[in-house]
Amino acid sequence: MSAPSSTAAPPKNWPSSVTYLTKPHIPPHLAASAIQISTPGPYVTITPLPKTPSTLVRITPITTPCHPAHGQAGLFASTALGPDSFILFYLGAVHDSSTTDPTSDYDLSLDRELDLSVDATRYGNEARFINDYRGVRAEGPNAEFRDCVVQVATGRWERRIGVFVLSRGRGKGGRALGIKKGEEIVVSYGKGFWDARRVEADVGAVADGVS
Repeated sequence: MSAPSSTAAPPKNWPSSVTYLTKPHIPPHLAASAIQISTPGPYVTITPLPKTPSTLVRITPITTPCHPAHGQAGLFASTALGPDSFILFYLGAVHDSSTTDPTSDYDLSLDRELDLSVDATRYGNEARFINDYRGVRAEGPNAEFRDCVVQVATGRWERRIGVFVLSRGRGKGGRALGIKKGEEIVVSYGKGFWDARRVEADVGAVADGVS
């Protein structure tokens, strides 16, 4: 996979082993048109394009011992974020199932019908540092991933995965309050993510027992 180019310096605390992206990385075997559509359809249109690096978030090392990502990093709001508001895109390398890395913790589905996903393991932006809410925020997640589009030319839109503050709603967690300045941005990775990790752990335990 060829290395993508970036037009912006990476943000503070960015790992040197990961290439910072300002737009999706399309590998040589996929055409740029693979993620483009002729009409925005039902998707939320993000305009204008957000600044990069994002001024709304900051990458922060996790130093709290009881945090599940202790010793790693998380994404925190650098300003108050209102309910339902767009935060940033989830960027990475666009790929199909033939090049899926089953061990990746950074792979999100972009379009199941087109068999396209986005993996931020080696290439990405600040969104790759968003942690799961479990063990971090008892009330539940305060953000979520949503499908959206950006206009790249007249009559052409590009599919993206966006990170949004949870919308207003009733229930626990104070959803209507949005995200406070300095608060960690957390989502739900979903039951499938954790089920897969449990299977991997079980397989590893069996292998260790046999060796």
